[in-house]
Amino acid sequence: MAGSVDLPVVDLASPDLRAAAASVRQACVEHGFFYVTNHGVDAGLVEAVFAESRRFFGLPMEEKMKLQRTNHRGYTPPYAEKLDASSEFVGDLKESFYIGPIGDSDMQNDLNQWPSEERFPSWKETMKLYIATVLDTGKRILSLIALGLDLDAEFFHKIGALDCPSTFLRLLHYPAEVNESDSGNYGASAHSDYGAITLLVTDGTPGLQICREKDRDPQLWEDVHHIDGALIVNIGDLLERWTNCVFRSTLHRVVAVGKERHSVAFFLDPNSDTLVECLESCCSEADPPRFPPIRSGEYITGRINSTYK
Repeated sequence: MAGSVDLPVVDLASPDLRAAAASVRQACVEHGFFYVTNHGVDAGLVEAVFAESRRFFGLPMEEKMKLQRTNHRGYTPPYAEKLDASSEFVGDLKESFYIGPIGDSDMQNDLNQWPSEERFPSWKETMKLYIATVLDTGKRILSLIALGLDLDAEFFHKIGALDCPSTFLRLLHYPAEVNESDSGNYGASAHSDYGAITLLVTDGTPGLQICREKDRDPQLWEDVHHIDGALIVNIGDLLERWTNCVFRSTLHRVVAVGKERHSVAFFLDPNSDTLVECLESCCSEADPPRFPPIRSGEYITGRINSTYK
């Protein structure tokens, strides 16, 4: 049985930015996960995204497969993704839908796949509004992360990481019923996220668990509770690398709980040309850089390609 964890809660409306940054730093060092409140993402907008998501995943499989993933955008059916390479199962139970960077304003450079406007008249505008809103929230969180690393609050802006950042929205659906052959399989098997930060909303159904000590044997898994109105934020491997492992990218998974579950994850990663090298505040003579510099896009693309077989 998993225990439970009380993650830190960071109020993004706090007038004391330094205190908020200190809270974020502590959360990133000790947990790699935290909640944010007063984040500016309207509850009505979140529910609209969930409503569109539920409608899409409720379609017959043949309809969903018309939008099967290409260019890492579109529909991914159950078992197509295996986040934990050591899993004995062919793939994870979840199905998902990816929406990547939107492109320019007239959609000329848009590589995304969109459900038909006739059937889903509000889908595109709902998703675009949510992406724009949660991106703004993510930028505010990155400013607090920068302050917590003794950097200028605008550090990530100034180095160009947030000029056309790599953003992906992922709609996720976990099934209520599991076949006997899938007994012991996971909705999402154990993994850490690849990039900088992830902002997650869920429908309140339990199942998300974290393991704070990756190398512990046996692993200790803890349930992450739902807090109404809060976003769950976690840092990814790229930010762990950037900080020379001062911040931790935490293993997490979704267990099957016998109940249907929906969530929406927003991945905010740097512009693909951003050079990720050890931050000066995170290394010293006694603790030199552990990783060579690498372009953000090169690193994340390599990680994604290893997930899909």
